[in-house]
Amino acid sequence: MEAEGVELLAGLNDLAVMGFVEVVGRLGFFRRLEGRVRGLLQDAGIDLLICIDYPGFNLRATEAAHRAGVPVLFYIAPQVWAWKAHRARQLARTADRIAVILPFEEEIFTREGGDATFVGHPLLDREEGTPDRAAFFESTGLDPAQPLLALFPGSRRQEVERHLVPFAEAARRLQNEFPGLQVATAQADGIRLPSNGPPGVVVRGGQALLKHADAALVKSGTTTLEAALAGIPFVVAYRTHPVTWWLARRLVQVEHVALPNLVAAERVVPEFLQGEVRSDTLAGALAPLLQDSPERATLLDGLARVRERLGEPGAAARVAAMAVRILEERDR
Repeated sequence: MEAEGVELLAGLNDLAVMGFVEVVGRLGFFRRLEGRVRGLLQDAGIDLLICIDYPGFNLRATEAAHRAGVPVLFYIAPQVWAWKAHRARQLARTADRIAVILPFEEEIFTREGGDATFVGHPLLDREEGTPDRAAFFESTGLDPAQPLLALFPGSRRQEVERHLVPFAEAARRLQNEFPGLQVATAQADGIRLPSNGPPGVVVRGGQALLKHADAALVKSGTTTLEAALAGIPFVVAYRTHPVTWWLARRLVQVEHVALPNLVAAERVVPEFLQGEVRSDTLAGALAPLLQDSPERATLLDGLARVRERLGEPGAAARVAAMAVRILEERDR
């Protein structure tokens, strides 16, 4: 956005905080930022507020815009199906349009009186631009004739700290079981992995790794949908702060955590949470996925169903068209 000339009040590094406990230390920053946004909505002649994800902050901005008479387009709606169901009513009341990216979300907001539209998932718009198999293996020094396990411990420092050790230990277990197994770990921008961390190689970014690996171990989040779209069999794991986990168990209302399982409405992908995230359990779930096994075939069939339910490419263009229509309606 900055490269396109957008004036930023805060960058992504300032906003990328997850969990209940983790947010507490940043409350002062968020209060000041919220005050600046409220002031702009009141005094700056804003024609349209487009909120993208980030519900804790953006729902308050939506309320402020509604009171100021500024129309709102909310793209990537709050996960009301997981917890805080009252947010569906709140957003239906305050947003002029709601663009949702998961197929089952449209009915949730429409039932509450909102103008909701399933626009498809933005991951479907991602351009390939990944090297072919020969180029990828040559650039990483890996052997294309040997199987490859991919590790995705997370894109935030706190996620990597909680996942890297059990992920690496699981990979070492599997290397003992499958001689010749190669391991590659995805390293997100702004993240530095310890030199004595995971076995194998470290790969910057993850698209090519997902495309060419034989199986993957993935931290819960958007990467699970990327893996599903890539058609790679994988296992999901997630650890968070113990207090955050304690609160989540009492608030979250879904049977599954992994997004592909939520989209499919069934346990397509094995998922392990908190105390279950151990090297032995992760390695045990991954082992059949590295072989020509019934488990691998069943999982791949399930991922194909997930892909079908995520809609068609063009989500960004559909949301942009919705924004234009709102502005045209405002000018009439």
